[in-house]
Amino acid sequence: MADFDIVALGEPLVELNQTHEGQRQYLQGFGGDTSNAVIAAARQGARCAYLTRVGNDAFGKQFLDLWQNEGVDTSGVEVDDDAHTGLYFVQHGPDGHAFSYLRRGSAASLMTPASLDAGLIERTRFLHVSGISMAISTTACDTVFAAIERAHAAGAQVSLDSNLRLRLWPVDRARAILREAMRTADVFLPSMDDMQHLTGNDDPERTLDWIRDGGAPGVVVLKLGKDGSIIDDGRSRTAMPALRVQAVDATGAGDCFAGSLLARRCQGDAWEDAVRYANAAAALSTLGYGAVDPLPRAEQVWERLKETSG
Repeated sequence: MADFDIVALGEPLVELNQTHEGQRQYLQGFGGDTSNAVIAAARQGARCAYLTRVGNDAFGKQFLDLWQNEGVDTSGVEVDDDAHTGLYFVQHGPDGHAFSYLRRGSAASLMTPASLDAGLIERTRFLHVSGISMAISTTACDTVFAAIERAHAAGAQVSLDSNLRLRLWPVDRARAILREAMRTADVFLPSMDDMQHLTGNDDPERTLDWIRDGGAPGVVVLKLGKDGSIIDDGRSRTAMPALRVQAVDATGAGDCFAGSLLARRCQGDAWEDAVRYANAAAALSTLGYGAVDPLPRAEQVWERLKETSG
């Protein structure tokens, strides 16, 4: 039996989130897509570990404390004496949230395949990676593909979230790398927003056709935001509605979806049940500011699902 349900790989980022539009007040929190996802999974009861690098600075120490407090194994986290922990700002306006990053040269961007030598990938059921993990540097991209190879060699499944950030890499490179990565994924979790940039169309059915035509072999769950999601298992496509809430901040909602989905799959849920649960968890995560603090715990998700089913 594997020691972990989910091992995630990527870049953690300290978050400074604007709490009032137009005002210079920011709430310090934590972010980074795969870190958010693994914390969300741990809050749903999954056994989790994280692979990354942080700076030997106050923020790096805060992250180590955060993961340990959340029950996420940190034996695969390297501390760099010379590089800093990444940072980003979230601002809110009429068009939603906007991000500004201070991440160039971060400790995580300097990861190499040698960063995988803690042996965690060989002890997990799922490896979770993302487009951001591959975009922050060429060595990080190499590390993701090395991690995927090691996961499959050990019999683990690979989960890939598209998480496209065009500030990090040109769209042509992003398309080529993500297309190659999705061919290796047992679970592919693209968002419709990301896929519009990659495919040039805004139709979910055509987007799923593009993904399948590109050779994606596993289960695809296309995230549609407030419109829910579509499960494509290679044989049929099933639309799953979203949970309606009065969202205040959608930062990290897709990461919450990914972590919650994998957690429920590890606990034996069928795909439709796991996606229904993940849709609810992601919606609840938008009720507060920041990527991590609003991530719901399992009892909150079950309570809301019980209310909606009644």
